Formats: sequence, C-alpha cells, structure tokens
Amino acid sequence: MSLPLTDLDSLLVALVETESVSGDEAALADLVEASLLSVPHLQLGRDGNAIWAKTDLGRDRRLIIAGHLDTVPVANNLPSRVVTGPDGKPWLWGRGTVDMKAGLAIMAYLATSIDAPACDVTWVFYDCEEIEADRSGLGRLAANDPSLMLADLAILMEPTDGAIEGGCQGSMRFQITTTGLAAHSGRGWLGHNAIHDVTAVLNQLLANQDQFGPVVVDGLEFREGLNATTISGGLAGNVIPDSCTVQMNYRFAPSLSPEEAEDRMRQLFDGLGEYQLLDLMPGARPGLDQPIAKSLVEAVGGQPKPKYGWTDVARFSALGTPAINFGPGDPALAHSDDEAVSLAQVHDCAEILRHWLSQN
Repeated sequence: MSLPLTDLDSLLVALVETESVSGDEAALADLVEASLLSVPHLQLGRDGNAIWAKTDLGRDRRLIIAGHLDTVPVANNLPSRVVTGPDGKPWLWGRGTVDMKAGLAIMAYLATSIDAPACDVTWVFYDCEEIEADRSGLGRLAANDPSLMLADLAILMEPTDGAIEGGCQGSMRFQITTTGLAAHSGRGWLGHNAIHDVTAVLNQLLANQDQFGPVVVDGLEFREGLNATTISGGLAGNVIPDSCTVQMNYRFAPSLSPEEAEDRMRQLFDGLGEYQLLDLMPGARPGLDQPIAKSLVEAVGGQPKPKYGWTDVARFSALGTPAINFGPGDPALAHSDDEAVSLAQVHDCAEILRHWLSQN
C-alpha cells in the first residue's frame, strides 16, 4: 500500500485515516517510507518511526521542512469527512487534520513533485511530538545524527492559519511544596497546616503578575505568563495537612535563557517552600533576520506573528539552525473534538511553498 502522492486532497484523507496516536506511529511511518522509496530524486533514511528524505543536488543552501506524525488520542472524530466550514467552503473534519496532517500532506506532496528545488531540502517526518520531550523523534534524530538538523533555515509545519510565526516561548514547570505537621483537626493547634502556607506562594505569584507582560524580541511581541496549574495536599477531612504542593508553569520570552528563567523563579519563591524543577524547555528567537527567512515572509505576505506555546523550532534553534513555524490550520482547533482544516488553505500553503522552493 502507498499514499496517493499526486493528489493533495486524497493524500490528506489517507494520512488522516491512518491513526497515529503518539507512540503508535509505526503504521503511518511505514506508509510514508514505502511511498517515498519510489521517488528517484530523494535519499531516504529511518530512525525508529522518524523518516527523513532529502535531495542532494549540490545547492549552496539547504532547508529543513519538518512535521510530526503523531496526534493526540482520537475522540470519536474519525473517520474523517468533508464538511462546510465557517467560510462556506469545504473543510476536512477529523483528528489530526489541523495538528498536523495537513502539513504532512503538503510535505509529502511537494517532496514528491519538486525534483529540482532551488536549494537542497531535507524533509523530516518524526514521531512522539505530542508527549514527553524525552521521547521526541526529532530529539532522537538530533542526538543520533546532528548533521541532519543543520541547515540555513528550518520550517516546522505547525498549524499557523497560513501565517508566519517566528520563534516560540520557552516553558518550564516547577513545584513548590510546603511542609507542616499533621494533627487531628479537632486539636488543630497541635499541628501546622501546610495548605494554609501555600497561600503565601499564591500571594507571591499574584503580587508579581505585572512582571510578566509583553516582551519584544527581534520585532515580535511575546507574552509571558506564570500560572499555578495544579495543587494537591491533605490526607483526610479530619487531619491537619502536613504537605501541600502547587505546580506552576512559566512561559517565558525567548530573550531569556533557560538558566535565566529558572533563576528568576527560584528567586521569586525563595524561602516559601521546597522548590523542585520538573522540566525546562528553551525558547527560540524568531530568526526572521535571515535573508532566506525574509524571502519566505515576503512570499507568504502579511505580518509575522510570535508563536505562543512551545514548538520544535527550539530544537533547531539550539543547534544553530534558524527556524520558523508555517502551516495550514487554525491552531485554536488543534486537539479539539471539532478539529477541521480548510482544504482551500491547504492548497494555498502548498502553492506558496512550491513557488518559493522553486525560486529560492
């Protein structure tokens, strides 16, 4: 079995109908690999369920165009179907249509049909983007063969509603645990209530919200945010709690290094409880000052935006490869039960990239 590589709409449907929830991408990876093996101008490689295909035409520049194979779990939104979208035009409804099989369809379609791009291109189809970072197929590729990640520019086919989104926020999760002394609640004065102590942590968070406003980085305005996301504590309804933990998520502008972001949080909550870092992902500067990136911005048109949230552009940026986000689909519909993508927008994004790859 192979993908219908010459028809973009049919290709998109075939990709969506092949379930590939994170950790279960093998069937889709097999299908992508088998389909691209027959394309004479591409060299293929595979690492687990990550596939790369590249041209080697001796061009003086190289691009990486990457997209992830996996989706979040299906929620009664397969099989896919064509529906009428809010613009009155055909949209494809179903899990993964936005995040990010529309982008994958464009990649496979263009990788097949453009045999002599103006620059060499490495197409990367990778697994496990939607789950914990240490399982990322892109991270595995970067560790096993860093040269695959080196290029003049990387384009991540994240859904951006057809606009250019530069860079991404950094993200860190940490927790503060307060410690008390358990006692019977009828004799509460004999204990110390750890849940009550968490109010000092939350008050510190709220009192410093004005520190996390917009930050302009390379001409794009990134919003920072610090939020408590979970809280847990207590043993029973008649026991003074001896422990309480509040978990927080700090989304920071890419002007901060991960070390600077963590230092900021440690100082902010110093002395209020036991601090524990859970994970820390660097942001990525927009990278729009590169000539090749500027030419793509001109081809797409409109005003570039910052990427709110974390994406794998940060992995490329950390290796010295400027990276941007560009792909079809409204990101507000990603992961939703009503996930759907405009077929007209999929074709528009494909044609923009086709023309740009032919000229640059």
